[in-house]
Amino acid sequence: MMLKRMLKNEKGLTLIELLAVIVILGIIAAIAVPSIGGIIQKSKEDAVKADALQILNAAKVYVASNGVDDVSIDQTDLASYVNGVDDFVSATYTVTTDKDSKTFKLKTGEITAGKVKIKFDDADVTAIEKKTPAAVEGVITIK
Repeated sequence: MMLKRMLKNEKGLTLIELLAVIVILGIIAAIAVPSIGGIIQKSKEDAVKADALQILNAAKVYVASNGVDDVSIDQTDLASYVNGVDDFVSATYTVTTDKDSKTFKLKTGEITAGKVKIKFDDADVTAIEKKTPAAVEGVITIK
């Protein structure tokens, strides 16, 4: 009788319960990993877009400081106005503006953002802030 009472009071997990928990965790991981990959990719694309906006803002400051209009500005002109645009360090880019200095447009080569490349083709602030278009052959073009 004493032996039966001791066995009833034992608490712990059986092998089947442990396997069920492991299977459930595996299913959750299989669902979560692709979602996290998508979030990371989106954040890389957003970082490139934020750098592009910073370049356009730097061009506005450049034009205001130097009193020029109807101009094409490249990265050498903006070097002292732009900080921390790591995604654009090796890219060639130019910013153009109309003679009233109201519309600034960014044109670049392809900039790597995770699994895709982003190309700005006369993109203004509105185009950059809009939803990112789908990649065509691994390149996203923002116009």
